[in-house]
Amino acid sequence: MRMQSKPPNNQVLQLSSIVTGRVTMKLALLTRDLVLLLVLACAGIAPAMAAIGGGGRWELLQRSIGVSAMHMQLLHNDRVIIFDRTDFGHSNLSLPDGRCRRNPRERVLRVDCTAHSAEYDVASNTFRPLSVFTDTWCSSGTVAPDGTLIQTGGWNDGYRNVRTMRACDKVGDEDDGSCDWNETQDALAENRWYATNQILPDGRAFIVGGRRQFNYEFFPKAEGSDTSAIALPFLVQTRDPEENNLYPFVHLNIDGNLFIFAKNRAVLLDYKKNKIVRTYPELAGGDPRNYPSSGSSVLLPLKPSPTEAEVLVCGGAPVGSYNSTKDKNFYPALATCGRIKITDASPSWVIEAMPSPRVMGDMILLPNGAEVAIINGATDGTAGWESASTPAYAPVMYRPEHAPGDRFEEQSATDIPRLYHSSAILLRDGRVLVGGSNPHIYYNFSGVQYPTELSLEAFSPEYLDGANDVLRPTITGAPESVAYGESVTLRFEVPAAATRRRRGRGGGIGLVSVTMVAPSFTTHSFAMNQRVLLLDVVRTTAAASHRAGAYEVSVVMPATAVLAPPGYYMVFVVNGHIPSSEGVWVHIQ
Repeated sequence: MRMQSKPPNNQVLQLSSIVTGRVTMKLALLTRDLVLLLVLACAGIAPAMAAIGGGGRWELLQRSIGVSAMHMQLLHNDRVIIFDRTDFGHSNLSLPDGRCRRNPRERVLRVDCTAHSAEYDVASNTFRPLSVFTDTWCSSGTVAPDGTLIQTGGWNDGYRNVRTMRACDKVGDEDDGSCDWNETQDALAENRWYATNQILPDGRAFIVGGRRQFNYEFFPKAEGSDTSAIALPFLVQTRDPEENNLYPFVHLNIDGNLFIFAKNRAVLLDYKKNKIVRTYPELAGGDPRNYPSSGSSVLLPLKPSPTEAEVLVCGGAPVGSYNSTKDKNFYPALATCGRIKITDASPSWVIEAMPSPRVMGDMILLPNGAEVAIINGATDGTAGWESASTPAYAPVMYRPEHAPGDRFEEQSATDIPRLYHSSAILLRDGRVLVGGSNPHIYYNFSGVQYPTELSLEAFSPEYLDGANDVLRPTITGAPESVAYGESVTLRFEVPAAATRRRRGRGGGIGLVSVTMVAPSFTTHSFAMNQRVLLLDVVRTTAAASHRAGAYEVSVVMPATAVLAPPGYYMVFVVNGHIPSSEGVWVHIQ
């Protein structure tokens, strides 16, 4: 059963007040930004200058899918698994065939006939309800090497549970209800609420932290009876009265160790020996960057056969911001980013200034390997119920290879606020899917400044502008499965190159690169497991068919699973900075 959008029965739209409020917010934001620029100038920090008007465009895909997108994951069938929490009451999406969830341990509705998860089909722009049994509130996830979503933890009766959702591959899967969540009770060693997952080179998930959890564990377990968790004192050291070390930022380094950032500093963990092998300096200023003072972080795109790796951390909130929101005092968010080469012998943070402050933003690596989208969030307050007052409507593009001071560019703004419990992921066509935002304990559609959002929209970066279509590659041939270190050939066509060759001018393509993108599990301002690798291009030649505009590019796949953990990746051919019209799914193992 698939559904098109229809307005929820209990949603009250107060358009005039909402529009007026958004205009007021944007004026307030402009004033604050001018003040910020003066402060930064006085401090000697060169702020990034945002382009007026911005690039990119927005498209509303679904006005309501009935569920707010707190968590999102794209699978290799081009469907997005979306889920919220179960403990707030009814959603606006019914379970099919009169089914109901009967759970005596549920806190709100012990009999609930509504769905708290949905599967969104990107190609058809449709969705269908999925059924989760226990509470998935503020949980984490990883995609296993076979493409199955492994979701871990949650709240209440879901603290230690593991749920799996495979990639549906046949219509019959959906018709007979067999393609849905499966759940294993008490599969984890500890409660995992606000934890982080990272896929490892052996395909297991590393699961770290969570509320009152200063340890880590692995899933699946080496043995079914394994109930062990391993202490990580670093999480004790970074805890403060506001618990600003939840959802720690974790990145798999090119040496196989794990970079773990919590609150305002980081360590490099050899998880095989349970040993801290490096301690990084505190990020300048000491302000917290993790939940609830939620900044975001990415491992910047890795070069072919990389010898260095860089991490970027952006946004967050000043010390004390979370507690101040209880009195409705919303401090301006942080406007700074820290960038560090985590492989350097003596690493240090380089501080950069965004065009405007941001908390609860999502950072998404784009498929051209040259840009990072910073999207969603607010310019003040923190994560939490009604804990921010000014949405950040305009995304910001960060270009890591540009010169300092020229790396940020403000993009076209949406008119939908995406505050607490919003999320964003990259799609195979290069768009960024955006959903969620529920800064309330329950679904609330009227009488509040920022109602619960059940909509989905897509942000199309500037490289998807129609003016770039003549430069856009179309992949016409690629392998479905590859091995580490294997040399492979991709076939592609470029319209502009075809035109130039027909006119006898030859050439017509720019510098061709190939990127390999691991799709993220995104929640609470962190896109877990996200990774972009630039592959080693051996040569680019005209196709043997001699067809105008047809080319072949030979590349070498990553050498080891340390660089690219096993699983499904989106592979793109990039002409200059214009990625192919669609990536292709490639399985590496």
